Amino acid sequence: MKQLFSLLAGIFLLASNVFAADEAPDVLVKRVTEEVLNIVRNDKDIQAGNSKKVIQLVEVKVLPHFNFLRMTSLAVGKDWNKASPEQKKRLAKEFETLLVRTYSNALTAYKNQTIIYKPLRMQPGDTDVLVRTEIRQPGQQAVQLDYGVEKQDNGAWKVYDVVVAGISLVTNYRETFAQEVRNGGIDGLIATLADKNKQTEAKLEKKS
Repeated sequence: MKQLFSLLAGIFLLASNVFAADEAPDVLVKRVTEEVLNIVRNDKDIQAGNSKKVIQLVEVKVLPHFNFLRMTSLAVGKDWNKASPEQKKRLAKEFETLLVRTYSNALTAYKNQTIIYKPLRMQPGDTDVLVRTEIRQPGQQAVQLDYGVEKQDNGAWKVYDVVVAGISLVTNYRETFAQEVRNGGIDGLIATLADKNKQTEAKLEKKS
């Protein structure tokens, strides 16, 4: 998964401060991905590994456009129903932090991969679609990278899953999370995620 994170970090940035609510999801993905990658390519601090600046970029550009509550529910699976509303909130926050810190840590590994955007298969009235892309880099096999995107009540589209070479990023956590719940319950899972986040934060601080 570490290699997948490194790949995703440079392209898993689908955001914009202002966008049309009725903008097609594939158009949104392409427009904002290119916008953010342009920042990454031209920011010397990010290229040099400035962790704080990378985290700020992710928090500003990414967070508003991901449905972390649904992502967390998918990752936790059937155990999600065992959690209280407060536990669900804490789980989503820790999972969000885990993903943000991981992406931020790997973002500077982005080089000059080429992104191919494939035609969107979408029917009128669809509110849950798969935006398909392909990542190409000289000397390496192309990687299929798809985004599960859903339409919100306000008309905006939000990402709730990423599928890399046929493997769902969020559900890939399910077995590990289930084991943590079996060992220590929901609170045990929350504590484990919080500990991982502290370790990641410490590593990022050392790089700064």
